[in-house]
Amino acid sequence: MKRLLSAFVNSAAGLKHGFLHEAPIREEIILFLISLPFAAFLARDGWHFLLLIFVVLLILIVELLNTGIEALADEITLEHSKNIKIAKDCGSAAVLGATLIAAGVWGLTLWEYFTA
Repeated sequence: MKRLLSAFVNSAAGLKHGFLHEAPIREEIILFLISLPFAAFLARDGWHFLLLIFVVLLILIVELLNTGIEALADEITLEHSKNIKIAKDCGSAAVLGATLIAAGVWGLTLWEYFTA
């Protein structure tokens, strides 16, 4: 139980740091909060609601991982490095992929809502 509590405290610290110091994370947390009532309104059932919410959370999760990669890379060196650039670019591409997944799910949901 102690390990679980410690993990929760560390996770909360990561979210707090992200919210206070990283604009994309702050924006994605706000997007998540805004999406909750819209998801409740647009969802056909409970599973659809969860899907709409989870794809927004997916963006936040991947952005948190990307931020961790960037922080670690910057701790190693601030000098230009081909491999560090690759790591940062791959993290950024992962955020883009998560965003495209979310846009697809929300876009299809809105399409079905307005064309039905």
